[in-house]
Amino acid sequence: MVREITGRGVSVRRLRVVSEPISAYVQYEYDITQAHNVAAGEDVRWLPRRTASELFLPPTDFWVVDEVTTFNHFDGDGNWVEEDLRNDDALAKRLTEVFDTAWALGVPHADYRPVTS
Repeated sequence: MVREITGRGVSVRRLRVVSEPISAYVQYEYDITQAHNVAAGEDVRWLPRRTASELFLPPTDFWVVDEVTTFNHFDGDGNWVEEDLRNDDALAKRLTEVFDTAWALGVPHADYRPVTS
Protein backbone atom coordinates (compact mmCIF):
# COMPACT_ATOMS: atom_id res chain seq x y z
CA MET A 1 0.00 0.00 0.00
CA VAL A 2 2.77 2.46 0.93
CA ARG A 3 4.63 1.80 -2.33
CA GLU A 4 1.47 2.58 -4.28
CA ILE A 5 0.81 5.77 -2.33
CA THR A 6 4.37 7.06 -2.50
CA GLY A 7 4.50 6.05 -6.16
CA ARG A 8 1.79 8.68 -6.77
CA GLY A 9 4.05 11.28 -5.16
CA VAL A 10 2.25 11.33 -1.81
CA SER A 11 4.43 11.62 1.29
CA VAL A 12 4.01 8.99 4.02
CA ARG A 13 5.52 9.90 7.38
CA ARG A 14 5.71 7.55 10.35
CA LEU A 15 6.74 8.78 13.77
CA ARG A 16 7.53 6.18 16.38
CA VAL A 17 7.32 7.50 19.92
CA VAL A 18 9.38 5.12 22.03
CA SER A 19 10.30 4.59 25.64
CA GLU A 20 14.02 4.13 26.25
CA PRO A 21 15.62 1.80 26.87
CA ILE A 22 13.63 0.20 24.08
CA SER A 23 11.83 -3.12 24.39
CA ALA A 24 12.73 -6.23 22.41
CA TYR A 25 9.74 -5.58 20.14
CA VAL A 26 10.79 -1.99 19.42
CA GLN A 27 14.30 -3.30 18.67
CA TYR A 28 12.69 -5.66 16.15
CA GLU A 29 10.76 -2.73 14.61
CA TYR A 30 13.96 -0.71 14.42
CA ASP A 31 15.84 -3.60 12.80
CA ILE A 32 13.27 -4.06 10.00
CA THR A 33 12.44 -0.38 9.40
CA GLN A 34 15.05 0.19 6.68
CA ALA A 35 14.19 -2.95 4.70
CA HIS A 36 10.43 -2.61 5.02
CA ASN A 37 9.21 0.89 5.81
CA VAL A 38 11.94 3.05 4.31
CA ALA A 39 12.32 0.77 1.28
CA ALA A 40 8.57 1.15 0.64
CA GLY A 41 8.92 4.93 0.63
CA GLU A 42 8.03 5.90 4.19
CA ASP A 43 9.92 8.68 5.90
CA VAL A 44 10.41 7.32 9.43
CA ARG A 45 11.47 9.23 12.51
CA TRP A 46 11.93 8.16 16.10
CA LEU A 47 10.95 10.30 19.08
CA PRO A 48 12.11 9.28 22.55
CA ARG A 49 9.10 9.61 24.86
CA ARG A 50 11.07 11.79 27.30
CA THR A 51 11.35 14.49 24.61
CA ALA A 52 7.60 14.34 23.90
CA SER A 53 6.48 15.25 27.42
CA GLU A 54 5.30 18.75 26.50
CA LEU A 55 3.39 17.62 23.43
CA PHE A 56 -0.30 16.85 23.49
CA LEU A 57 -0.11 13.61 21.55
CA PRO A 58 -2.96 11.12 21.75
CA PRO A 59 -2.10 8.07 23.87
CA THR A 60 -2.98 5.79 20.95
CA ASP A 61 -1.50 5.03 17.55
CA PHE A 62 -3.22 7.07 14.85
CA TRP A 63 -3.22 7.81 11.13
CA VAL A 64 -4.70 10.82 9.34
CA VAL A 65 -5.42 10.20 5.66
CA ASP A 66 -7.60 12.56 3.62
CA GLU A 67 -9.04 14.14 6.79
CA VAL A 68 -10.14 10.73 8.13
CA THR A 69 -8.52 9.74 11.42
CA THR A 70 -7.95 6.12 12.37
CA PHE A 71 -7.05 5.36 15.97
CA ASN A 72 -5.56 1.91 16.57
CA HIS A 73 -6.12 0.48 20.02
CA PHE A 74 -3.85 -2.17 21.54
CA ASP A 75 -4.03 -4.22 24.73
CA GLY A 76 -1.40 -4.17 27.48
CA ASP A 77 0.68 -6.79 25.66
CA GLY A 78 0.74 -4.78 22.44
CA ASN A 79 -1.84 -6.85 20.57
CA TRP A 80 -4.14 -4.93 18.24
CA VAL A 81 -7.70 -4.78 19.60
CA GLU A 82 -9.69 -2.49 17.31
CA GLU A 83 -9.66 0.57 15.13
CA ASP A 84 -11.79 3.64 15.62
CA LEU A 85 -12.49 5.69 12.47
CA ARG A 86 -13.39 9.36 12.81
CA ASN A 87 -14.53 11.47 9.90
CA ASP A 88 -14.04 14.80 11.64
CA ASP A 89 -12.19 17.56 9.79
CA ALA A 90 -11.47 19.56 12.97
CA LEU A 91 -10.01 16.50 14.74
CA ALA A 92 -7.87 15.64 11.70
CA LYS A 93 -6.57 19.22 11.59
CA ARG A 94 -5.66 19.23 15.31
CA LEU A 95 -3.92 15.86 15.04
CA THR A 96 -2.01 16.94 11.95
CA GLU A 97 -0.79 20.06 13.77
CA VAL A 98 0.42 18.13 16.82
CA PHE A 99 1.99 15.51 14.58
CA ASP A 100 3.90 18.19 12.67
CA THR A 101 5.23 19.57 15.96
CA ALA A 102 6.30 16.10 17.13
CA TRP A 103 7.75 15.31 13.70
CA ALA A 104 10.07 18.30 13.95
CA LEU A 105 11.50 16.83 17.18
CA GLY A 106 11.88 13.31 15.78
CA VAL A 107 15.20 11.82 14.76
CA PRO A 108 15.39 10.51 11.18
CA HIS A 109 15.73 6.73 11.04
CA ALA A 110 19.20 6.93 9.49
CA ASP A 111 20.41 8.99 12.47
CA TYR A 112 18.56 7.32 15.36
CA ARG A 113 20.50 5.00 17.62
CA PRO A 114 18.18 3.24 20.05
CA VAL A 115 19.06 3.14 23.72
CA THR A 116 19.09 -0.45 24.90
CA SER A 117 19.35 -1.81 28.41
